[in-house]
Amino acid sequence: MIGRALIEDFPILQQKIGDAPLVYLDSAASSQKPRAVIEAISRYYEHDHANVHRGVHTLGSRATEAYEGAREKVRRFIHARRASEIVFTRGTTASLNLIAKTYGEAKLGPGDEIVLTPNEHHANLLPWQRLARQTGARLVFVEPSPEGILDETRLTQAISPRTKIVALAHVSNVLGTIQPIQAAAARVHEVGGVIVIDGAQSVPHMPYDVQALDIDFLAFSGHKMLGPTGIGVLYGKYELLKDMEPYELGGEMIDTVSLHEATWRDPPWRFEAGTPPIAEAVGLAAAIDYLEGLGMNEVEAHVLRLTESATRALGEIPGVTIYGPRAGRHAVLTFNIGSIHAHDTATVFDSMGIAVRAGHHCAQPLMKRLGVNSTVRASFYVYNDMQDVEALVAGVHHVKEFFGDVFG
Repeated sequence: MIGRALIEDFPILQQKIGDAPLVYLDSAASSQKPRAVIEAISRYYEHDHANVHRGVHTLGSRATEAYEGAREKVRRFIHARRASEIVFTRGTTASLNLIAKTYGEAKLGPGDEIVLTPNEHHANLLPWQRLARQTGARLVFVEPSPEGILDETRLTQAISPRTKIVALAHVSNVLGTIQPIQAAAARVHEVGGVIVIDGAQSVPHMPYDVQALDIDFLAFSGHKMLGPTGIGVLYGKYELLKDMEPYELGGEMIDTVSLHEATWRDPPWRFEAGTPPIAEAVGLAAAIDYLEGLGMNEVEAHVLRLTESATRALGEIPGVTIYGPRAGRHAVLTFNIGSIHAHDTATVFDSMGIAVRAGHHCAQPLMKRLGVNSTVRASFYVYNDMQDVEALVAGVHHVKEFFGDVFG
C-alpha cells in the first residue's frame, strides 16, 4: 500500500501546522523520513559507531561492514556493474562538481563542446559554466518546446564530433518533463563523448538501470529519496573513474605517501577523502530497503497518478497558470494563481497546513524563459494521496478568495 496508509511510518507527518493537519507537498526539495530510516541511524550511533576501514576492533569492523554494505545496496538499486562504481558524496551538487572538476578539466580544451538545456537546475549549469571558462570549451544549449519538452531529434543533432559532455536532468525539477537520455547517450557515444545525468528528481521515483540506459555518470541525493541529508551518490563507469584524478586529497584516499609525492587508491575510495558520511550511508541503505519494499514500479505509478490528477484539477480552475506540459509530467506541478506572488500563495497555503515550494527553484534561466520571477511548486511522493491533491485544490480556491479584489 502506498499513500496515506504509510503516514504511520513517518512521524513528522503526524503533526498539525496550527490547527490543520500537515499536507507535505515539497518532496522535490527534500522528502520526509520513515521511522525505519530514523531508527537505522539511531541504532548505528548507539551500537556500531566508529571510523571505517582503518580500525581492526569490533566497532570499526561493524561500521565498515555497514558502510560498504550501503554501497552494495546502492549498486543493486541502480543496477551498476560493480560496487566500486558507487562514490558517496555530499549530494547531487557535490557529485556534479566532482565530475566537472576532475573528468572535465582533464578532458576538455578550446573548441570542445558541452551540450545542455536552458532548463537545468543551477547545480547542472554552474559547474559547466566554470569549466567552459577555464578550458575554452563552449556551452551548447538545446532549445526545448514551449512546454519544456526536449525533442529527441533536435537533441541528437546538437551533439557533434566536438561534443565531449552532454549534461541533462533526467526529470526537470520545475516542469516535471522527462528527457530522452537514452537517445542522447547513444549519440554522444558515437562521437566519443560522455553523458552526465542529474538524477535528483528521477532516481527517487522510478526503477533505474544505469547499464540499460548506458549513461556514463549519474548524480543523485539521499535526502530526496527518504534518506538523510548530507549524502549523495556519484555513479561512474569504472573505466572512467579509474582514469580520473581525485577531487579532494587527504586521509583514506591514498595508496602510498612520501614527503614529495603520493599515489591514489582505486575507485571509489580515491574520491572519498577523510571520514565519510557513515551514519548517512546507513540511513540511505534503510531508505532503499523501504522503497524496494514498496516496489519502484508502484512508486512511479503512484506519483504519476497524483501528478496527473493534480494537473488536471488545477487546469480546470480559472486564473491558474500551469507551467510545463499538461500530461506526461513527473512528480512536480508548477503554477501561479493570477498575478499573486508565489511567496504569497505559499504563505496562505502554509496557514492551511499545506507545505509547497515557492521561488525560482534554482532555475533562474528557465524562469526567465517562462516570463516569471517565481512559481509555486507542489511535489508528490509515496506518502501523498488524492486527499492531498484535494487539499491543494482547496488551497488554490482559498488563495483566490483571500486575495479577492487583487486577483487578476
